[in-house]
Amino acid sequence: MESLKTVSKDRTERLAWLSKIALTPAEVEKFTDQLNRILEFAGALDSPEVEAAEPTFHVLNLTNAFRDDREETGLARESALSTARKVKDGFIVAPKIV
Repeated sequence: MESLKTVSKDRTERLAWLSKIALTPAEVEKFTDQLNRILEFAGALDSPEVEAAEPTFHVLNLTNAFRDDREETGLARESALSTARKVKDGFIVAPKIV
């Protein structure tokens, strides 16, 4: 089996066939070269230099930025019901859904 670190012309032709793409011999050559360069670039991610970097859990230096809970008055019932199309016994009446 062929190494996954390089792409041969045969593999490029197989990928084109699986993708149902017709390629000329010049395109096969071009795409084989491009795929190999992509694999070289991705290979650089296999051994990153991380020894000097401190581990991070979040990109920003934030800690729970929550506000304190406080009791506030809500909307008055009459004000909330004033925009409803239909009200019955202090509640909004919605259409029946079956």
